[in-house]
Amino acid sequence: MRKIRTWVGVAAFVWMSYTYKLSTKLSETADEQVDKSWTSALVLAATLPVVVGVLYYLAAPAARRDLLRRAGRCFGAIVAMMAAASVFPIIVLSGFFEGEEPLVEGHFTATKGLMLAVLLLVTFWVLPFVVLGVGLAVQHVFRTADIHETVPPLLIMALAWEMALIDVFTGAHEGVPTLIRFVFILGSPLSVTAVGLWELHRLRVHYGLGLRGLLMR
Repeated sequence: MRKIRTWVGVAAFVWMSYTYKLSTKLSETADEQVDKSWTSALVLAATLPVVVGVLYYLAAPAARRDLLRRAGRCFGAIVAMMAAASVFPIIVLSGFFEGEEPLVEGHFTATKGLMLAVLLLVTFWVLPFVVLGVGLAVQHVFRTADIHETVPPLLIMALAWEMALIDVFTGAHEGVPTLIRFVFILGSPLSVTAVGLWELHRLRVHYGLGLRGLLMR
């Protein structure tokens, strides 16, 4: 259901972009979707500690230590992604590749070897890790099912409404008729909330999993 909702949303966004000339090229539309995914991952990373803090406050004292232990895996996923993403600005700001002759010219030196190793690491490991990690982080909600099965739908619902607020305050989809614009802005959080509530219902009815189990209340 999540995948269906996501693909319907992407198709609707592409239709809106081309119908109202928000993007003239498919690459521009794809770039905008990538930027939105990265923003979602950052907002989710900022929201997770708040949610964990609220759950910690609400949980029974006997459940708090286990809650933090489980949440540690999720925070580890956040740190890994942020650390990988920070490699690019660090390289640029350090000027590591500036002022050096091309790697393919002249004699091979230790400095060139180091530069080549860094370039290969960034190209074949760090870059794919960040690109795939952003999508997986949002899809799996930073592994928050490790905390409890009910946490991912709760976080996804919160994220959807936060992204809608960001769209409102940043003037997203300018140039689109007002009614269509607000249908798109509100359609995402409303559909995500519907799927999330359905997921919570199924977890409770079919598997006996509810927030009370996490909080030990």
